[in-house]
Amino acid sequence: MITSNYKNKILNSIVISGWPAVGKTTLATELAIEFGYKHYNGGDVLKMLAAEKGYLVSGNDWWDTEEAKNFMEERESNSYFDIEVDRKLVEIVRMGKVVVTSYTLPWLVPESIKIWLKGSRSNRIKRMAKRDSLNLKQARDIIQQRDDNNVRIYNSLYGYEFGKDLSVFDFVLDTDLLNLNSLLLISKTIVKNLRL
Repeated sequence: MITSNYKNKILNSIVISGWPAVGKTTLATELAIEFGYKHYNGGDVLKMLAAEKGYLVSGNDWWDTEEAKNFMEERESNSYFDIEVDRKLVEIVRMGKVVVTSYTLPWLVPESIKIWLKGSRSNRIKRMAKRDSLNLKQARDIIQQRDDNNVRIYNSLYGYEFGKDLSVFDFVLDTDLLNLNSLLLISKTIVKNLRL
């Protein structure tokens, strides 16, 4: 399923959002390669801030470690981290010719092509289990925790309903219905027709 909320904007940055383990990074990487854009990940900027704060940050699966859980506890009591990540990412998007994966930017930067990747929790659990070599229960627990955190944190910070209010998105692509090749083809076609 594809739905569009495009309003005749002239754009040259792409922001991809969606629930955890829906395929954001995969799509962003492919689009960055296709169009020669730089790729930034909101989670990587947040990890950088954690490192600056003294947390030991290493590996792609760092978010599932005890160190990351301690950081997340501090993050929940101090909105500085999220606000600073968003400030840095807004600046990056406004430079142009970037692809950014972010939970918050679609609400903060209207001057971008904004794509929401939709996907069922069951498929996201399977994707995470395969990607991170976890069993289904481990993946389910992590997905549940991350989903709950996203809803709570971003409602508290910005007042929007993450995952429910999709009105800011130009396009919604369903990763349950579209295989990777179809998703890439459709996304590339969208960007070719909308970017500067």
